[in-house]
Amino acid sequence: MSEKVTVGLLGLGVVGSGVIKLIENHQQKLAHQLGCNVQVKRVLVRDLDKSRDVDIEEDLLTTNPDDVLNDPDIDVIVEVMGGVNEAKDYILKAFTSKKHVVSANKDLVALHGPELQDAATHNKCDFYYEASVAGGIPILRGIVDGLSSDRIQKVMGIVNGTTNYILTQMDSEGVSYENALKEAQELGFAEADPTSDVEGLDAARKMAILGRLAFSTPVDLEDVEVSGIKGIELEDLQYGDQLGYTMKLIGYANFDNHELEINVQPTLLAKSHPLAAVKNEFNAVYVYGDAVGETMFYGPGAGSLPTATAIVSDVVTVIKNMRLGVTGNQFVEPHFKKELKTSDKRYAQYYVRLFAKDEAGVFSTISALFHDQDISFKRILQTPVNKGEVAEIIFITHQTSLENFQQALEKLESLDAVLEVKSYYKVEGDAIS
Repeated sequence: MSEKVTVGLLGLGVVGSGVIKLIENHQQKLAHQLGCNVQVKRVLVRDLDKSRDVDIEEDLLTTNPDDVLNDPDIDVIVEVMGGVNEAKDYILKAFTSKKHVVSANKDLVALHGPELQDAATHNKCDFYYEASVAGGIPILRGIVDGLSSDRIQKVMGIVNGTTNYILTQMDSEGVSYENALKEAQELGFAEADPTSDVEGLDAARKMAILGRLAFSTPVDLEDVEVSGIKGIELEDLQYGDQLGYTMKLIGYANFDNHELEINVQPTLLAKSHPLAAVKNEFNAVYVYGDAVGETMFYGPGAGSLPTATAIVSDVVTVIKNMRLGVTGNQFVEPHFKKELKTSDKRYAQYYVRLFAKDEAGVFSTISALFHDQDISFKRILQTPVNKGEVAEIIFITHQTSLENFQQALEKLESLDAVLEVKSYYKVEGDAIS
């Protein structure tokens, strides 16, 4: 193998600049680990004249993708340009040219990961994408390598820093969703168009990737049920706090008896749960293994250098494989067929807040309705809104099937005594009374 390995970058934004900085600043360590130098040879950009956060020689920049993809001296392509279709075309072309690829593109991997992996394997190339989930947290490597001997049962986590920041501000500062979102945008934690984050789409893409790797099952993005945080009101966080819970947008994937449940939804977590302590823009992923038990991966979910750390670590892995002559062999075909759990097999606790007529016997009617669905109440709060007219009732159920809960909700909303079912959320863990 030569004295150096050359890298081509597709994109030079925040993350791409971080990759350049790490490779330049860590040359001594990289050479010590790999026995060779690592050099960035060409970088694809959209605008040659744009000011950048990193010093880079102008002759390394190009607007022609072929200057990177067809350069015979480039061994590894790092894709940090974002988008889906164009990035996919470039990566497939890189594999055809026998170049290995490292990507941070969660949208691309969630939608086309299996296809790209097949193309990589066919061309004896490596394809790694640690940075596509949870930024600088080595969660994919932890699952694929660190827990390879275990059977993973459940993965749940906070995998979107924007929504976690918003919910943290609502919870700790008592600000509205709108004001918390505005602050997140001003600080750069949220995009000008936050739709992908606040509606849970970003987290869903990451959970699809995690589900595939954790359970060795062909999970598609459309398998992930998604609801976001846009409709959450301060009152729900405040009542949750009284009951011993805190609100988080949780990605959840469970694999039981070869049946898959995977979703992203606002969830009330018991304050004793380790994920409840994850604040602001930080991410964390909780993994339950059959043998290891409970483990948690925690750290920055985004940012230039944290994400670049994951990318360069993947580059190091590729180069080690090159030196050993084992590139293109890391992928293992899914072991299990996909079978999604039906609602009668999905169990959880639930929080419900509703407005009802403040009359004798109303709560007994509600309680009987839930009892008919084999659902009992674990915690109850009741406060008058207009004395003698409207009462606000909040309760948390014991464990029940999603099917029974949905049927109870449908019947609840048809009761004359119930004026409005204001909100309902999944509950995870047991709060300390």
